[in-house]
Amino acid sequence: MENTLQFGRFGGQFVPPPVVEALKELEAEFEKAIKDPEFWEEYNYILTEYVGRPSPLYYAENMTKDLGGGKIYLKREDLNHTGAHKINNTIGQILLAKRMGKKKVIAETGAGQHGVASATAAAMFGMQCDVYQGKEDIIRQKLNVFRMELLGATVHPVERGTQTLSDAVDAAIEAWVEDVENSFYLLGSAVGPHPYPTIVKEFQKIIGQEALEQIKEKEGRLPDYCIACVGGGSNAIGLFDAFVPYKEVKLIGVEGAGKGVDTELHAATMTKGTEGVIHGMNTIAIFNEDGTPKPVYSISAGLDYPGIGPEHAYLKDTGRVEYVPATDDEAVDAFKYLSEKEGIIPAIESSHAIAYAMKFAPTLDKDEVIILNLSGRGDKDVEAIKEYMDSKA
Repeated sequence: MENTLQFGRFGGQFVPPPVVEALKELEAEFEKAIKDPEFWEEYNYILTEYVGRPSPLYYAENMTKDLGGGKIYLKREDLNHTGAHKINNTIGQILLAKRMGKKKVIAETGAGQHGVASATAAAMFGMQCDVYQGKEDIIRQKLNVFRMELLGATVHPVERGTQTLSDAVDAAIEAWVEDVENSFYLLGSAVGPHPYPTIVKEFQKIIGQEALEQIKEKEGRLPDYCIACVGGGSNAIGLFDAFVPYKEVKLIGVEGAGKGVDTELHAATMTKGTEGVIHGMNTIAIFNEDGTPKPVYSISAGLDYPGIGPEHAYLKDTGRVEYVPATDDEAVDAFKYLSEKEGIIPAIESSHAIAYAMKFAPTLDKDEVIILNLSGRGDKDVEAIKEYMDSKA
């Protein structure tokens, strides 16, 4: 069993020997690809002509004036094709799968955005796509399930455990191991055994690279704060990576506190978790006393995960990033707030970051600047949020 770590004491490959061999093959192809100008030419062409990048950095003037504090800019990943940041990574990984001669991609999904992005990329490249999604999340995200099927993917309901994202990851990995010769595991977040956290960051860091140049153009300087929601952590690591070297820029990740961190119904990994091994990596996660992953809860299927990417664990451990919780109620209020103030319906995942900004921005001076990553749009969440609001009425 390989356990070389990549991020301080976090990361590694805590997986069976057959998987180690598949990961070595993947890492070798990845290392070759990122040194190949033709790979990047094709990747950037697709992101520009198909995905619609660069995504705008939008000054949220109404929100800024209403909150009465720092200036808020929204990095509009919701405007990407398929409606979220996930497509950046699926395009990169599908190009790797093509280079490796794979005919089928296997993916896991929670909120469905990664499933939709995987199905989209597979359709574009004529590959078979199998998506594993917890039965509970299938109920919560019916629209995205239909979109995946419309794009030609097969959605496999996962009925074990809490029937959510963590269980979907387990099922997807098992399916990949059974057909490792022909299939490519298209992992959706910056989690899992090495080299996946590094691969996902490589294809998501365009978010921060663009935002860095855009804020310099708009404000003539670096931002004071970057804020993003965190489940597994791909949109957050994508935004943060470009700013990590600049110590004067404070980085804040917002995780799902569910019904509250003092209840059993939360997914506040960084607030309540401990170090341990989950899904092939050493990271911070929420465990039962026997060391198994503990069931977690968030209104957001995309944040409903008991662990976090190992680089985030490292960034917390070193103090470079601060991680804070936001509850379901706060996220729903933020979902409504941005819709009303800016005419932008955000994903419920992103709404957790908005919720924190709503509390934080008023404490800042008017010349301080926040970049908030709007990781996805909220079409997929409207039905569930309506039910939630009706239940509270």
